Amino acid sequence: MTDISVSKSTYAVENLSWMLDEGGYEAEGITLDISTFTAGTHYPNGFIPSGTAIGKITATGLYGPYDDTAVDGRAVARGFTARYTKVPNPANTAIDAGSALRFAGVVKESKLPITIDAAGKVDLASWIRFV
Repeated sequence: MTDISVSKSTYAVENLSWMLDEGGYEAEGITLDISTFTAGTHYPNGFIPSGTAIGKITATGLYGPYDDTAVDGRAVARGFTARYTKVPNPANTAIDAGSALRFAGVVKESKLPITIDAAGKVDLASWIRFV
């Protein structure tokens, strides 16, 4: 049966001011473990913004927000979300989301949506140049 009930869609305006070059754009498809993100901090409007620092969870191979104090693998920064990512259902964080990981390029640090610490910049130094 077809569902013709009224539905609501939310959209976000992309802010790529943190990304200073797209020449040689290096990104790969990843899956974000939404349960590792904090609603008010990482997706206050239902979207994880592009430029969010990301780490890889070693046990699952999924990705979550970089956290230098994490013990699940996210203490090593792997890159940044390349574009904003819609959280599928903020009320059910067990549902993961597809995204893209930007792992090389030039980044304007002052334009990142969430500050990255010195340890995270060291993790990315071979691939990301911060200005």
